[in-house]
Amino acid sequence: MKVLVVGGGGREHAIIKKIKENKNVEEIFALPGNGGIAADATCVNIGAKDISAITDFAVENKIDFAVVAPDDPLVLGAVDSLNEAGIKTFGPNKAAAIIEGSKVFSKNLMKKYNIPTAEYEVFTDMDAALAYLDTAPIPTVIKADGLALGKGVIIATEREEAKNAVRSMMEDKIFGDSGNNIVIEEFLEGPEVSVLSFTDGKTVVPMISSMDHKRAKDNDMGLNTGGMGTVAPNPYYTDDIAAECMEKIFLPTIDAMNKEGRSFSGCLYFGLMLTKNGPKVIEYNCRFGDPETQVVLPLLESDLLDIMLAIWDKKLENAEVKFSDKSACCVVMASDGYPEKYNTGFEITMPQDKNIFVAGAKIEDGILKTSGGRVLGVTEVSDTLENAISAAYETVKSVSFENAYYRNDIGKKALMAEVK
Repeated sequence: MKVLVVGGGGREHAIIKKIKENKNVEEIFALPGNGGIAADATCVNIGAKDISAITDFAVENKIDFAVVAPDDPLVLGAVDSLNEAGIKTFGPNKAAAIIEGSKVFSKNLMKKYNIPTAEYEVFTDMDAALAYLDTAPIPTVIKADGLALGKGVIIATEREEAKNAVRSMMEDKIFGDSGNNIVIEEFLEGPEVSVLSFTDGKTVVPMISSMDHKRAKDNDMGLNTGGMGTVAPNPYYTDDIAAECMEKIFLPTIDAMNKEGRSFSGCLYFGLMLTKNGPKVIEYNCRFGDPETQVVLPLLESDLLDIMLAIWDKKLENAEVKFSDKSACCVVMASDGYPEKYNTGFEITMPQDKNIFVAGAKIEDGILKTSGGRVLGVTEVSDTLENAISAAYETVKSVSFENAYYRNDIGKKALMAEVK
């Protein structure tokens, strides 16, 4: 089989490494891929949002199966275009991808179908939003409606901070058109849990839970990022909570999308908050999370491509989806200064026999060099979470590039939860 994976980050590298395990795979193409992915796939310099070029490439190269991994091409209709060209594809179509593409849509969906989430208001007018904030409970959460590289959410602990967030989104357009509409919602408290799930629009199979670390600095300080590390499983996500989520959130969401004529097929990501009043949805993503994928897929014992093919055939209920009972930890190594200004172009040295998923790197004169904010993720799997964390930080020591930065406390909260 010839497989095409759209995207060029650490998530895509993890997906490609897992797909490579299938004995029927002859060749994997990554569009655009990156310098690190080039060790595992043929990288082609076609941007992930260039839908027509991606489709033309797939047809010309007789691709048997395509995986569209990032949010942008999914929301833009990459799956629709590939399907129309006769290419089997993993991922939701444009109509279903709106569940991430518009926070207004997803919040209204949850309200309509009684799926537990934070209380909220939607605003299209900045003055109305600012007036609402005069009396709104603080802290509060401000969300840009559209995609914003995972950074379109601001948690404001003071009233003026909340108003500045509204101005920055709606007036200064820091997230472009994504901030034309905004959601102001109730601040929820409790442990956060990420649950990726396989679904073919009928059956839902949750993957192993994980815990993301969004803030740039230790102890959850600093700016919001795309994610500085993850651990799996998440110790707060018990069997009882998992059963409650299946009954009140997972199945109702799939059912709601079907009723709206937007049947979802692919990987649906549930971002959850375990509040004192039960689990609630913080956000949906229409794809594998990044960097959650880098801890979840190394624990998958079943064949990923076989699962994806079963989803295409609408036969997920018959597929084997088995995860290891071990634990995993991923530490993201970034360019110092991320998510703001940072320098790139530094040589990367790293061991070749480890689970290292490259996100921001290029090959220049035969040398792997940094080219992004999040450069790579170092993942280790072990019998216990404590050992997985220790092993990941030990491997981090063997990776080197100038201005490397990483958090030193990935998994600390999870270990504290295990002790309780």
